[in-house]
Amino acid sequence: MLNRRKMIQGMAVGAGAAFGLPLFPERLLASSTSNTTPKRIVFFMQNQGFDPETCIPEGMKRSSSLAKAKLPEPISALEPYKERLHIINGLHGLHTSPSHSAFFGALGGYRGSDGVPPSGSTIDFELSKVLPQTLLPHLCIGMDSIENMTTKPTIATLSASGAGQPIFMHSNPNHLYQMLYGGISTGDIRLQHEARSNVLNQIEELAASKGRFLPTADQQRYGQFVEGFKEVNGLRDRLGTVADHLRKFAPPVDSRYTNPEFETDWHDVLLDIGISSLTSGITNTLTIGSGRGEIFGAWKGLGIEQQGHNLGHMEQPGNPIWIKIRQYNSRMLVRIMKALESVPEGNGTMMDHTLIVYTSNNADKQHTSGANWPVMLLGNFDGTFKTGCFTQLDGKRPINSLYATILQAAGVSCDYFNMDEKLARKFDTGVGPIKELLV
Repeated sequence: MLNRRKMIQGMAVGAGAAFGLPLFPERLLASSTSNTTPKRIVFFMQNQGFDPETCIPEGMKRSSSLAKAKLPEPISALEPYKERLHIINGLHGLHTSPSHSAFFGALGGYRGSDGVPPSGSTIDFELSKVLPQTLLPHLCIGMDSIENMTTKPTIATLSASGAGQPIFMHSNPNHLYQMLYGGISTGDIRLQHEARSNVLNQIEELAASKGRFLPTADQQRYGQFVEGFKEVNGLRDRLGTVADHLRKFAPPVDSRYTNPEFETDWHDVLLDIGISSLTSGITNTLTIGSGRGEIFGAWKGLGIEQQGHNLGHMEQPGNPIWIKIRQYNSRMLVRIMKALESVPEGNGTMMDHTLIVYTSNNADKQHTSGANWPVMLLGNFDGTFKTGCFTQLDGKRPINSLYATILQAAGVSCDYFNMDEKLARKFDTGVGPIKELLV
């Protein structure tokens, strides 16, 4: 059971760590007033593994075009978007020891484990710093069973802003909607937003006044909570300065928010909020954790009665349960692409400047060594990534090299992401980006 102190601490840490950087209202539309290409990125992490047979066309063993290939049933929803798709096989994450999950290590490229703090920043956070800045640099949303999303509406397992600095993901769409759009809402949502805001303001004032009486050793930790409240309270005001703009993009609220029949109702509306945060310009970095980086997860809304860790012990190829889950994921990816394609940007659309990275937080399967880590990319990130193809690598380059490749495409030179020379000599046969992936 959560006591009041733990609840307040969770609110503070979840708020501050989720933002990661100072927030300024002018960032919302920064891409329209600068000469920098308004790139954005989405990471979609599915738990329980990503078997390559569920994404590689039958009989395809070598790198080749997807033009004449038929996509496997689990990702068949992506068939009309093959020209935007790049399937990658043969990366590894041996050094992350993924097993049940690599947790922070999946996006950090380092060893991770259940309950172990991050040992460094993750690629999504690093990209949020170098991409054109927005009002909210980084948003994380997590999807799980109704029970888990209700009892733990914020959780940190996948993203981090540095060593020992986790970034919390949001799993209750009502809370997230209030945070982003409560100020432009009406009725009960507005009343709840104002009530929550008043409480948070009072807590910030009380925390700031009482913190100075703590022992010196505790003041730094306590200060993080105070800063968290300052960030969430400041965000509310800054979002208010662009209220007219946000009204054009805020998703409609229906019964799925307050009276979901299945957990997938919350999954769907969380995705709606995530998409709106991209199309409105609130953020340019979105991380989606289906299963929230852990070994749980539920999809009863798809007709799947089994849930949790048992799903990870099933073979995925040809399995009707995993076909349904992967098809659901694929439809979500299509929804993101369609939404971004509908918003003009520059000489094209938002999707022309976007990269979507789909993979798993524990490589190819549950209880894996991480020897193979399949990935799908959607979009070309403003013409930097090859699309419409399958690339088979030799298994000697780590997921870190993919992250170094994305960083280079974002304009930052990177030989090794989160690897020192000693570790790189052991786990990476190359240096810098993976040339096979770039135009």
